[in-house]
Amino acid sequence: MKALCKCFPYQMKQDALVNHLQNDDNELRLFSEFPIPSYEQWREVTEKSLKGASFETKLMTNTYEEFTLQPIYRKEDIERLLHVSNFPGFAPYVRGTKALGYVIRPWEVCQEISPGTPEEFNRAAQNDLQRGQTMLNLVLDRAALSGLNPDEAKPEDVGNKGVSIFRREDLDTALDDINLEKVPLYIQTGALGLPILALLLSHLEAQGKDPQKLSGCIGMNPLGALVQEGTIPCPLETAYDAMEQITNWAIRNAPQLQTILVEGHPYHNAGGSAVQELAFSLATAVEYIRALLNRGSSIEEIASKIRFSFSIGSNFFMEIAKVRAARMLWANIVRAFGGSDEVQKMTIHARTSAWTKTIHDPYVNMLRSTTEAFAAIVGGVDSLHVSPFDEAIRTADEFSRRIARNTQFILEQEANLSRVVDPAGGSWYVESLTDSIAQKAWELFQQVEDKGGMLKALQSGYPQDQIEQVAAKRRENIARRKDRLVGTNMYPNLQEPSLHVEKRGSTYKERAAAVESHQKSYNRGPIEEALQELKASSDQLVEKALKAALAGASLGELTKVIVHSNKERIEVKPVHIHRGAEPFEFLRTQAELYKNRTGSRPKVFLVSMGPISKHKPRADFCTGFFEVGGFEVLQNHGFPTIDEAAQAALASGASIVVICSDDESYPEIVPSLSRSIQRGNPEITVLLAGNPADNDADKYKQAGVDDFIHVRTNCYEMLLNLQRKKGIVS
Repeated sequence: MKALCKCFPYQMKQDALVNHLQNDDNELRLFSEFPIPSYEQWREVTEKSLKGASFETKLMTNTYEEFTLQPIYRKEDIERLLHVSNFPGFAPYVRGTKALGYVIRPWEVCQEISPGTPEEFNRAAQNDLQRGQTMLNLVLDRAALSGLNPDEAKPEDVGNKGVSIFRREDLDTALDDINLEKVPLYIQTGALGLPILALLLSHLEAQGKDPQKLSGCIGMNPLGALVQEGTIPCPLETAYDAMEQITNWAIRNAPQLQTILVEGHPYHNAGGSAVQELAFSLATAVEYIRALLNRGSSIEEIASKIRFSFSIGSNFFMEIAKVRAARMLWANIVRAFGGSDEVQKMTIHARTSAWTKTIHDPYVNMLRSTTEAFAAIVGGVDSLHVSPFDEAIRTADEFSRRIARNTQFILEQEANLSRVVDPAGGSWYVESLTDSIAQKAWELFQQVEDKGGMLKALQSGYPQDQIEQVAAKRRENIARRKDRLVGTNMYPNLQEPSLHVEKRGSTYKERAAAVESHQKSYNRGPIEEALQELKASSDQLVEKALKAALAGASLGELTKVIVHSNKERIEVKPVHIHRGAEPFEFLRTQAELYKNRTGSRPKVFLVSMGPISKHKPRADFCTGFFEVGGFEVLQNHGFPTIDEAAQAALASGASIVVICSDDESYPEIVPSLSRSIQRGNPEITVLLAGNPADNDADKYKQAGVDDFIHVRTNCYEMLLNLQRKKGIVS
């Protein structure tokens, strides 16, 4: 108390202030002056302020997770929740797996690095590690993830959105002067994993480094690849055999390395909800546990080698609650399998959402990523990638990587998020939301279990269909602008120049030539001998694959030998990976192409009638409505007569005209104005700003009005139809 008193710069003796604050009578008198209303009293006052509008409609929010958010949360909402009484660092770990949170050690700064060639990767990695990145995140290109050498892959899959790796020398170059005994490593290795691990271990051996000191995650995720691609380059049983061998090898030789990666990104990036991402990720992990248990591993061995990776979306509190609920549910699952408290701890990597990012007004992406990163950190993730603002447009450059990386440092060192343990803990809203997500995710998880587990559920299409239902709702809400993407379907800036995208030649020919050179530079005898040994037996696969890699075997050769099985490869319906902004970005792109062809954007003329007070609200609304589709909107201050308005509309050269005024004025002006415009140019599309009653709407249409624009209009469909009608869509 005396320390508190020293903070007051008032001329009051400390003892007197202490006595005053500690006097029960004074305290009672002080607070009695401010009576605390009951919830019922608050609701009564609130309903009066709504002036007849529905409390449930106006103040309660239905989410994509299928529960309803209340406008206010109270202590009573969390009294029944058992997890609230737990401390950080104790099972079920809803409040974090470490007792002191980030106080002793903050989360790992694990920014993705994805230039196309090993040389470019090394330059970027050296730069970023010297400037604060603490975990090296090597993103592989699609060819490597598929287990193909560059000359075997499609040209667009080589060095695109990832590094082209097919031999040990590529990793020697990519990881040159990077000490993996000290720098944790994060690699998503696709469905198989073993060929990439073998190449990495051959690099370590060539450099004289000890795998015992290797840390981080070199994780395979066959079901994640399956649901994203629709198929994987090997039978699933082969993938599970490799997973078991890699995991057991790591237990003996790299105890700090995790080898199994469970990713929620495919479900999030297909438009799924937080509940779906969590439930399907947990179901995937359980599938892996059972596969490895059947192969003789223990739950202690398996659970300790699993890392989860989640996308963090824009619903701030929902994402905090998702991360907290994930730890709680995982602890319950591992306990059910007989796992100890220690292996019940969930290790979580997170990346800010790719689904929420936009091409237009791209600097807004910095704000989106900051909010998403904030949620991830408050939720308590172990490692984090913050999306560069240009992620959806191009390979991140040094500037965009620096801004994204510095976002994490600001949150840690200036916002001081590392100094508070579980900052969301005890919040009535967050704790209630955590419980709601946990319950819903557990219900969905059990539904997957009832279908025979995640693999059988994917084969039946159940998760894909569930995701698509939510994605369809999102598309509808974005199209109607109920869900807002700033700079894309709301508040566009048509004058902002696009980001420069450096034209790069394809790396395919260069990398294909490297394969040919590599094959000529090695004696094929030792390679074939090592590959034959790898093919002959399923024992000690990691050691045999390492021997082949050291002899000079390539990624493609290792993959072919490991997957030589005649078992049929599995196929499922893939989820549709996309970004929420894509429909409106398509409209903008078509308008830009039209401008390139004709010299100007497609035009819309606003026929504003009467005083400014009558037409401005609807004129402003229509301006924003059309600009999100790339239209140039021609405005004015209003016309006093119908003849002047019609002449101006015809002279504008616009093929779309929108009449803007108030409902009271429309019966007098709309019929004659629309007829005048149609007589002057029948090709003009006449629209009316507003949503008139059915009888009035019929009259206006008979007079020549083609359609109506208002807040309930499906903006995307309206603009797409107009672009098609006017020949804007190429």
